[in-house]
Amino acid sequence: MRGLMMDFQLTVPAMLERAGNIFGKTEIVTRRPDRSLVRYTWHDLYRRARRLANALTGLGMRRGDRVATLLWNQSEHMEAYLGVPSAGGVLHTLNLRLHPDEISFIANHAGDRFLIVDDVMLPVFEKCRDKMKFERVIVVPFGGCPLPAGYLGYEELLSQASEDFTYPQLDENEAAVMCYTSGTTGRSKGVVYSHRAVTLHSANCCGVDSFAISLRDTVLPMASMFHANGWGIPFTTAMAGSKVVLPGPYADPEGVLDLMEQERVTVVLGVPTVWFGVLNALDNNPGRWKFSWPIRMLVGGAAASEALMRGFDRHGFKMMSLWGMTETTPHGSCSQLRPHMDFWSEEDQYAQRLKQGLPAALVEARIMRPEGTQAPHDGKTVGELEVRGPWVAGAYYNLPEESHRWSPDGWLRTGDMAHIDEDGYIKLVDRSKDLIKSGGEWISSVDLENALMGHPSVKEAAVIGVAHPKWQERPLAVVVLIEGKQAQPEELREFLSAKFAKWQLPDAFVFTNEIPRTSVGKFRKIALREQFADWKWES
Repeated sequence: MRGLMMDFQLTVPAMLERAGNIFGKTEIVTRRPDRSLVRYTWHDLYRRARRLANALTGLGMRRGDRVATLLWNQSEHMEAYLGVPSAGGVLHTLNLRLHPDEISFIANHAGDRFLIVDDVMLPVFEKCRDKMKFERVIVVPFGGCPLPAGYLGYEELLSQASEDFTYPQLDENEAAVMCYTSGTTGRSKGVVYSHRAVTLHSANCCGVDSFAISLRDTVLPMASMFHANGWGIPFTTAMAGSKVVLPGPYADPEGVLDLMEQERVTVVLGVPTVWFGVLNALDNNPGRWKFSWPIRMLVGGAAASEALMRGFDRHGFKMMSLWGMTETTPHGSCSQLRPHMDFWSEEDQYAQRLKQGLPAALVEARIMRPEGTQAPHDGKTVGELEVRGPWVAGAYYNLPEESHRWSPDGWLRTGDMAHIDEDGYIKLVDRSKDLIKSGGEWISSVDLENALMGHPSVKEAAVIGVAHPKWQERPLAVVVLIEGKQAQPEELREFLSAKFAKWQLPDAFVFTNEIPRTSVGKFRKIALREQFADWKWES
């Protein structure tokens, strides 16, 4: 017997219609390159997204065609997120921080036909223009630069297009958005998100035990909209009807705090890199910014440290640990305390909050040991985290040689080493390639890094395994000190010894001014391993 429900397709146009017709008066604010703020509403975005759909269709965009973007976090990017899929196209966000050769590879591998690019990003585009095959390049006047010859003007296109657009009859399993992994291990890999995936993902992110984004929120996404489906925020805020504040090309701590105060932001999202600077600004300028309302900080992309979480707690911000990947649209888990944990000690609560948390509703997680058996949920047994769910990728785009990333029974092999406790909370201990094997025992580089960043003189720390003639590998710590402060290796080793066994402690500390990072702010440990490949241990 079949159910008697309507066959209502889960598609992006449904979210666009909801945002424009129900939440039309709610603001969307964009900071431009000159730091001025431009305000309009969800209804304005709705009208312009429909004009964009008409304009692209008029240029010859066909169902399934890829439309690339080289844009910052701004209103025009939101218009593309909603307008391109609503017309049957596939939005493909290009990571503007990648090397031009990598951008070219990604655009060509994806088969992008059209490009929407900021005028301020044209110098980046010009470096790889001849290597790409775009049929039309549409320039957004973000910085007010003159339109170069041979390009189409975004505003001119929209002004000539009607907002009376008839949506194609989309199937919810058709592609809506496309994003490539950041390529820390070899070439970037394409993930294609269906209309169904982004709709279900958005509904989940509105859940009270998830991101809890609602129509009462003002959301400031510091996570780049070209990274991991923009963390789903363009779609989630459209579904929820939230006010959105878009920071443009800036992530400076004081500018972020100014925006948060001025616009009464209630939800911020981003990687730990951003929040270290924001916390430092708060600590160094007591009383400058006044927040009399609750603020939730959703932190992912890398593990947050206890020092960072405690620091923001002092200022009344509630930080939540997240886990996800480009392959999971990206929300995979978040760490909310269960009711019985309210009675735990402060130390135990922090330990639990720093875990990556419970799998999102409809996402299933398991830990697989190297011999292929499933690990118990005992909070101790480490293995590779595998997940499956309705917004988890089932394959990479046009890369059949990467099929080994999925288990024979269809689970995504994440490459993250983790354990799951009796309450179902996931805790990552490392990426599989970043675990350090010393004398037959595993050492978590992430745990050492987070502990080191709790030292009052340490700004950042990355730990890698370096080949050792006796122990196979030993940990080496690369440390950036806070300006004006000092620390010696023995002092740091002693500091770590309170939480780690002697054999787990780094054998060497290297002090530097900067740790190499990926385009999305993660430590680029492959570069560190190459830099210290010839390291000579003292005998």
